[in-house]
Amino acid sequence: MDQKKITIAIDAMGGDDAPYKCLKGIEIFISNRKNIEIIILGDENIINDTLVKSKINLNNYKIINCINNIQNDDTANIILRNRKDSSINKGLEIVKNINNSGFVSSGNTAAIMILSRLNLGMIEGIHRPAICSLIPNKKNYSLMLDLGANVSSDPQNLFQFALMGYCYHTIFKPDLEPKIGIINIGTENNKGKEFLQKSADLIKESFLNKYFYGFLEPDKLTSGECDIMVSDGYTGNIILKTAEGMSKYITGNLKHVFVKSFLNKIAYSILEKDLKIFRDKINPANYDGAILLGVNGISIKSHGRSTPYAFSCAIERCYEFIKNDINYRIKNEINNN
Repeated sequence: MDQKKITIAIDAMGGDDAPYKCLKGIEIFISNRKNIEIIILGDENIINDTLVKSKINLNNYKIINCINNIQNDDTANIILRNRKDSSINKGLEIVKNINNSGFVSSGNTAAIMILSRLNLGMIEGIHRPAICSLIPNKKNYSLMLDLGANVSSDPQNLFQFALMGYCYHTIFKPDLEPKIGIINIGTENNKGKEFLQKSADLIKESFLNKYFYGFLEPDKLTSGECDIMVSDGYTGNIILKTAEGMSKYITGNLKHVFVKSFLNKIAYSILEKDLKIFRDKINPANYDGAILLGVNGISIKSHGRSTPYAFSCAIERCYEFIKNDINYRIKNEINNN
């Protein structure tokens, strides 16, 4: 697949500071890439004006004009009614119709999920999609899913989330046997809701048993004890947003502490290198690009407040999923289990 042309469709109108951050993110990503076609979707006049005014240099791209773009506060009914000419819908149509392609957007999460399912359908055998992203930990990073695609899930859903997370893991850490944990309020077998216990039983009965860590309490999420952390979407989304808020709190307060006095500024100059490493490790921009696993195509959600650099990371993630054909891996595992 490395030699084949890869197509990445990008919604230029979604999220804060669009289209600038999207176009700048493309420039960062594409600078040393070959054999990649970028299709930019959105208001053509605004996109071209931004390219000129911001002196953004792109090559091997084309623009598809979209006149009816979805807003962040649009309801499901509005999304379905206005989807036809939206940048999200047209981008997902490209993924449906072109091999070796993927889609990236910072836009309305509900719209991306709804239109991904409508345009791409589900992988045969997968019952529910799951949002999966990278979470920093003490060692490196872990995968966590579901982060909000489903309000409720049953044991079979969580088993399939674990299986899809395993397939994701084989792409980014192919030489490491993963540890899979189910997020719960305790580690004992009888703790938590019944559907979590049944999910654990399904994992133990499958080939994933050799990788199964057991139940994982939330205070261990960043310990690095588990490489794949499985949750229902409601719980996962709350954990994700709490973690984002805590990251901002820590980095914001660290900055305040080190400008408090002259001695603190000296301390900062001594610790600056190590503090930068720490800040980069917990910086959400480095982990941007959550994938909607389970749909029959590559659909990536970038954070609505992502920076150009973060958006380029989301495109990079999309590229890796296409290149390594993650959905082929999922289909293969579903057929064998």
